[in-house]
Amino acid sequence: MTVPVQAATQIAAEAGAQAGGYKEAILFLMTAGVVVPLFHRLRVSPVLGFIGAGALLGPFGLGRLAESHPWLGAVTIGSRSEIAHLAEFGVIFLMFMIGVELSWERLRVLRRLVFGFGSIQVIASAAIIAVILVALEQPVAGAVLVGLALALSSTAVVLPVLAEQKRLGTPAGRTSFAVLLFQDLAVAPILFAIAVLGRNDGGNLGAALALALGQAAVALVLIVIAGRVALRPLFHLVALTRSPELFMAACLLVIVATALVAAASGLSMTLGAFVAGLLLAETEYRRAIEATIDPFKGLLLGVFFVSVGMSLDPAQLLAAPGAILGLALGLLVIKGGVVLAGARFLKIPRPVALETALLIGPGGEFAFVLIGGAMAAGLVPEPVGGAALIVTTVTMIAIPALAVLGRRVGRRVSTAQLGRARAEPAPEAVQNRVIVAGYGRVGRLVGEMLKRHAIPYLALDADPARVAEHRRLGSPVYFGDSAHPDMLRRCDIATARALVVTLDNPSAVEAVVQAARAERPDLTIVARARDARHATQLYEMGVTDAVPETIEASLQLSEAVLVDVGVPMGLVIASIHERRDEFRAMLKRKEADQRPAFRARRTIGKEGGKGGGKGSAHAGGPADGQAANPADGSGDGRGGDPAGARESPEPVGRSA
Repeated sequence: MTVPVQAATQIAAEAGAQAGGYKEAILFLMTAGVVVPLFHRLRVSPVLGFIGAGALLGPFGLGRLAESHPWLGAVTIGSRSEIAHLAEFGVIFLMFMIGVELSWERLRVLRRLVFGFGSIQVIASAAIIAVILVALEQPVAGAVLVGLALALSSTAVVLPVLAEQKRLGTPAGRTSFAVLLFQDLAVAPILFAIAVLGRNDGGNLGAALALALGQAAVALVLIVIAGRVALRPLFHLVALTRSPELFMAACLLVIVATALVAAASGLSMTLGAFVAGLLLAETEYRRAIEATIDPFKGLLLGVFFVSVGMSLDPAQLLAAPGAILGLALGLLVIKGGVVLAGARFLKIPRPVALETALLIGPGGEFAFVLIGGAMAAGLVPEPVGGAALIVTTVTMIAIPALAVLGRRVGRRVSTAQLGRARAEPAPEAVQNRVIVAGYGRVGRLVGEMLKRHAIPYLALDADPARVAEHRRLGSPVYFGDSAHPDMLRRCDIATARALVVTLDNPSAVEAVVQAARAERPDLTIVARARDARHATQLYEMGVTDAVPETIEASLQLSEAVLVDVGVPMGLVIASIHERRDEFRAMLKRKEADQRPAFRARRTIGKEGGKGGGKGSAHAGGPADGQAANPADGSGDGRGGDPAGARESPEPVGRSA
């Protein structure tokens, strides 16, 4: 009996050792599974939850008790270095997404706020903080770097908070976005300056700077040239496979490869990822890349914020709470005062400036990257850098409360002030835009008619060759799966004027309608239907209008023959419109009059509709077995046939 027991003990020990290698990943996933739903329910940014979890599970939290209570070692992280690599990738992915979301058009429209107001805020705030640190006998280089780091604000917290409050489109939201955008652009040169200063060995700083600039310029030129030559063909080849897995792998490859190339050239990995994002921002794959990478960015940024929380020592905060809170308040006053002064110079209304000051005043996530790099390079003393990081963490935690206060302040904007503030262009994509799902023959005609009436639109298609062809012709078409909720969000479905579904695969049409209706219950949806039966099913799912191909073909044939035999054009057009309205009313009435007892027959009816649409040109027939009243969204009328939607070999269908 002894041998089996010893063997079992050894196996258990080996299994525990193997599991220990995944402890950090398991702890983070558990944290994400608890923090994100909880804070979402509380309507608080999950960033604060990740920071709190890091402080609790880190070496200054429960990890401090692991030596006296060994069992705590299984649920704590001993040091920040254990998750440092994953945390670094969180910032890399964030910079990549900033590059992808950035466009020259957005910079041009917001140039006054971005390069005017943003530069005033960063430079003036950094200068004031640096002067104070120099007066306290800190090295000039370190004081400037700390000043620049503290001048930056939290994009990762402020924008989600504004989005949660639906205030991104307000004057304060637009102004805050513009300042944050300039701050994000300023991160890359600051990181470069830290790398150059950190490599200085006491020689000629000018020569070292010139050499580093030359090396960096060569590396960036090579990355840009290689990216312009290779990235679009690479994604085109991957998109032709219609494999989401391969597309995801290509996205991850581009991010990691460009980051590593930049690091090997002496630049920061974040700068390389940012450049890669810029190169992909103007391609037809931009929105599909955003939808693919966003979950990775969110998770890896969660790791980063957990590492931020691990660096927070509650003992230091408890040892000198007055000093730390005083420094945090001082940071808010300095940055807020600069924002108010700059707003007055640029004639931004005072209530808007006050709300922006409350949002921009706290520190941001890049302070941890910049100050951490400066301390590692020996440019910033440990006590100064540590105090700056604690102040940054404390102010970041206060952002949701400051946003609520700022919202109350923003309500006091007068009508005249609001009119002046709205003169600033919005940073978001075009409002009230029509989304066209599918850009085949039908989708192109829809797009041409929208363009003729000066209605902005955006088209999605799953055929990379078709997308590339029409992108060259100047059409606003992007590669992507229009049935994917994340893709619809990236196309600004929240502010869309309407959705037109032109796919010729009935299952794919239903999948798009279902995803869009789940995102926007009030959205106008016009969908292409195979026949009358399919149109009835689409009305049941909640479309505004369904256009059956067979009925429309019959009406067009009727119009042509009536005109050719001599009936006046006006009478023909009037009768065609009248007959079309009769068909639409009949389909809607038939769908609304169905009884729940016939719901079980829907699958049979749908299979018949898919198999032989040609024989279903009439409005009656087996399609009568539909169910549920779409007016109240009850039953399964909205969902249609989910299983049937998944049977299509091409999830987004073909466009014809």
